[in-house]
Formats: sequence, structure tokens, C-alpha cells
Amino acid sequence: MKAPKDADARRAIAPVICYPNDTLYKPPLETYRAARAKASETNSITIPPREARCFYVTAGSFFRISCPEGAQVGDLNLFEARNLDEHFYSGKTRALHGSHIKVGDRLWSCLPYLRPMATVLTDTLDWYGVDEHGGRVHDVIGTRCDPYTHHLLTGKDYHHTCHSNLTRALADHLDKPLSEAEALVHDVLNVFMCTGFTQDTGQYFMKSSPARKGDYIEFFAEIDLLCALSACPGGDCGSEHSSDAAQCHPLEVTVHAPPAGALDGWYSPSHNRYSRRHSHD
Repeated sequence: MKAPKDADARRAIAPVICYPNDTLYKPPLETYRAARAKASETNSITIPPREARCFYVTAGSFFRISCPEGAQVGDLNLFEARNLDEHFYSGKTRALHGSHIKVGDRLWSCLPYLRPMATVLTDTLDWYGVDEHGGRVHDVIGTRCDPYTHHLLTGKDYHHTCHSNLTRALADHLDKPLSEAEALVHDVLNVFMCTGFTQDTGQYFMKSSPARKGDYIEFFAEIDLLCALSACPGGDCGSEHSSDAAQCHPLEVTVHAPPAGALDGWYSPSHNRYSRRHSHD
């Protein structure tokens, strides 16, 4: 179509932030850090390459995801530990904080619960910022690599996508059939993944993660959590995923709990307080 005469004027209209977040409660990061300094390790889990594992974190504890051997992207699902209907909502997290999370941002649960599940406390990659391609780290854009899209594009089956990894891990952990576990898998936080959108076509891209051996991101658990984490078959996601071609490394999770009294005055957030009437009556 031929551009209208006022095309430039229309394009020049200033954008408006959809969800201004300046009224959100600010997490007490210094309180969390003081408690973290006194915390002791209570659990450690290794996520093998191209596999996934589940683990619990109690409210008021900390969990760290790290790269013990080399750059490795991880796909993270979160659930309320006793109510799996309440799970991580990547879309609303993206709407409230942006396309990639940073220190002080929170991972939000789905409707109708909509409350903080975890808060980012520390990130050794917080120096990365935005690169010349528009890439950023720790993405809440991508949905997770899955066997359906892979089959759609290639006509081939591959069973170690993050979707399949998370499905198997949840089925094993919850002692459920694969079909029931698969329904629980949801859009992820792509830990350590460097992504963005191309300037010309607006396509979602990935590039090699800047993570190196020893890098980590750490979270404060705002509620009791069941977590599922997959070590992506794409490794550092610098070339391709949904195959065995990339070099992959394990991920490590460590859980730390503070002593009694270290979080005096803090309380786990309640569900969203909207009345749920959905009516003018």
C-alpha cells in the first residue's frame, strides 16, 4: 500500500508505557541481602545437559542457578508448591518489568493470583546491558524450545527439547502420566539466554550467552515454590537448539535458608486482591 501523506506524523507519535510500574511495592533488597548473608545451604541439585529436574524452595529461602562448567541456558518453570494451578506468568512479568529481567525485578504468577513468586537478588551478568544487536540476558520473551515446533519446521522428532525435558521431570516428580504433566508446562524464564528482535524483520533472535563458568543468578522465594529447570539442548544458544549438535553443560541449583528471625517483619505476599466480580452489578 502507498503510504498516506501523514505517514511520518503517525510514526512520530510518542509511545506510552502500557503498565507504569512506579506504584509497585519495592522489594526490600537490603533486608533480603542481610538474611542471605546469614543463610546456610540446605540443598543442591545438578541438572544434567539436555535434561530437567524439579526442586522445592520454601518461602523466605534463596535459590541460585549457576553454570558450574561453562555457558549453559536454562528454562525455568515455577509453581506454587501446593497449588499447581498457580504458576509463573512470563507475559505479565514481561509487561511489568520488560523483555528481560534484572536485579530487583520479580517473577509474577498467573491470573487470578497475580502475586510475586520470586525476586531477583543477584546477577553476575548484570553488567551486560544491551548490546549492539539489541540483545539482553535472562529472557521472558521466548516460550521454550518444543518438539511440536521442531517437527513443524523440520518434519523430525526430537525428544530433549526443554518442553519435553520439563514434561518428563514433572511426570517423574509428581508421579503423573506424561500427558497430565505436559499440561502443566508453561512459558519459561530463559536463564542466561541472550535474545532480542531483529531491526529489519522483527524476528526473535538468540546469540551466544555471555555466561561463563561460575556465573549465576540468585532469587529470593516470596512463596513456597516447586521449580522445574531444564538445561537447554542449545547449550549457550549461539547456533541452534532442538538437536544434539551444540555443546551442553550442566546447571547447578543451590538452595539456602536463613536462620530464624533473619526476616522479621517480612511476610509472604497474598493473592491479588481484585474482587473477581467481573461485573458492574
